[in-house]
Amino acid sequence: MRSVQKGLIASGVGMAVNIVLAIVKIVTGVLGNSYALIADGIESTTDIISSLVVWTGLKISTLPPDDDHPYGHGKAESISAMVVALALFAAGALIAVQSVRELHVPHHTPAWFTLLVLALVIAIKETLFRFVSRVGLQLSSTAVQGDAWHHRADAITSAAAFIGISIALIGGKGYERADDWAALLLNSTWRWTAT
Repeated sequence: MRSVQKGLIASGVGMAVNIVLAIVKIVTGVLGNSYALIADGIESTTDIISSLVVWTGLKISTLPPDDDHPYGHGKAESISAMVVALALFAAGALIAVQSVRELHVPHHTPAWFTLLVLALVIAIKETLFRFVSRVGLQLSSTAVQGDAWHHRADAITSAAAFIGISIALIGGKGYERADDWAALLLNSTWRWTAT
């Protein structure tokens, strides 16, 4: 029971961080003219949902056996791990489709301050990955480890947005869509391979 509590705490921390980061990314993306950052913020909202699924699965898995579940509720954790994997796959598909759509829309060059936000996001998400992954390994929990990989995927997609925005800023006129290409290529590739 105490070990499951660590998993619940790790998922709760992940949810809280993702709520803040999703808001910061979306607002910064809108103000800074960066679709890649907006897409990254939308992806963070899927991380909130996946962390909630893991948290719920862990909570249910601690329930004692009953008439309908004579061997307990331990399978709830496995089911939540499967749901997290499907959510990761769906987020990649959604962002890939939206990135393709955005390639056909004229853009302004992203603002320089979006890079500062992304650098901070990358550091926070990589730290969160390491924390949640460590808890997942301690618990031998595939659901918590899957949740940790959501954080790593977010760090990588933020790095892709960082690269795309950097290219757009350095390249100047004609390179405005570089952050869309980065969101499409790296985000989609990572999502498909992570599942």
